[in-house]
Amino acid sequence: MIAIIGLGYVGLPLGIQFASRGEKVLGVDVDAGKVAKIRAGQSYIRHIPADRIRAELDAGRLDATADLSRVAECEAVIICVPTPLSKNREPDISFILNTGAGIGPHLRRGMLVVLESTTYPGTTDGELRQVLEASSGMVAGQDFHLAFSPEREDPGNPRSQVADIPKVVGGLTPACCQRASELYLRAVRQVVPVSSCRAAEATKLLENIFRSVNIALVNELKLVYGAMGIDVWEIIEAAKTKPFGYMPFYPGPGLGGHCIPIDPFYLTWKAREYGQATRFIELAGEINTSMPKHVVGRVAEALNLHRKPLNGSRVLLIGLAYKANVDDDRESPSYVLMDLLHDAGAEVAYHDPFVPRIRKNREHPHWAGLASVPWNEPTVSGFDAVLIVTAHDAVDFQQLVDWAPLVIDTRNATQGLVGKAVVRKA
Repeated sequence: MIAIIGLGYVGLPLGIQFASRGEKVLGVDVDAGKVAKIRAGQSYIRHIPADRIRAELDAGRLDATADLSRVAECEAVIICVPTPLSKNREPDISFILNTGAGIGPHLRRGMLVVLESTTYPGTTDGELRQVLEASSGMVAGQDFHLAFSPEREDPGNPRSQVADIPKVVGGLTPACCQRASELYLRAVRQVVPVSSCRAAEATKLLENIFRSVNIALVNELKLVYGAMGIDVWEIIEAAKTKPFGYMPFYPGPGLGGHCIPIDPFYLTWKAREYGQATRFIELAGEINTSMPKHVVGRVAEALNLHRKPLNGSRVLLIGLAYKANVDDDRESPSYVLMDLLHDAGAEVAYHDPFVPRIRKNREHPHWAGLASVPWNEPTVSGFDAVLIVTAHDAVDFQQLVDWAPLVIDTRNATQGLVGKAVVRKA
């Protein structure tokens, strides 16, 4: 049996994938609500159908618990817990270390422990190893196997399937890497072994830093081209016809999700330990985090042209999730935009078909309980401005431009649409 610790957007689909290949899976989570839903055959993640969970439950291949001691029943433990930033924007690996301390007393000789949570190089063979050895009384690489294999989930992308995404694996020793590779090949088609845990950790950071830097580039070009009267979206569409040497990235109102806004700072923090500067990464972070202020400025300009001040105006945000077609609102730029608009005196509301009510979160607890407004003409037309933050396929943008008096579009969602709304890009 394989234990998956952390049943969120990474752990749950991974567990289902192993189960679908005939493996017995024990899902472990401190959230008793998640455990109860899984055992009842219910899904709490939009893109994971409940019938997939029920099928594995009925087949006896999937179980869920909040009891960490049950990892003793398993041959392998895969850790998929959060790795946020602290209030001071420093790495917080406490979830990893607490999990390590919790499972250590229940490890048996020959077991495999794999960390999938994104973190800085040195976490697996450093802090996690120390905690596991101290709590188990055993030696990693001798008494039990230890490896790192970064998650590569792409929620909301129907073409992204766990089985088809190559799995990078780095072990504490060659034997650890071999053991982890053999495990993942029971669930995925391809494994990519690398020389060490640190190499695997660095691979994940490179992937997300690459995205962060290129998104920052097009965000900056959006401002530059906009000042020149050039539509950056048109330029991107033209550039991506080049069959080599170019990959399209798209501007937006800010970064969201649990990867791109956070992961680069794990490396910048660790790099300082080695006396290394990370200027590209930090500059990209500055540009991306400045985008919400730019967008609010564009909202104020658009309202001003309608002879309305931002102070006192009613502004509706379309989309609370951090990306299209998912229900994940972690690190969503919508929260920053809502704060900035509210602080400027605007009355703020949102509509998101996948986030019917805001749950309490660490960064923006003051918005907890706010509900998505209904999607109908009387409601939408009653706002002074509508700001498109997330372009869900489920939102009818033709209706939006027919109903709203003013639309500020950060996602090019209204391209080619004609209605009564005055549409401005931001």
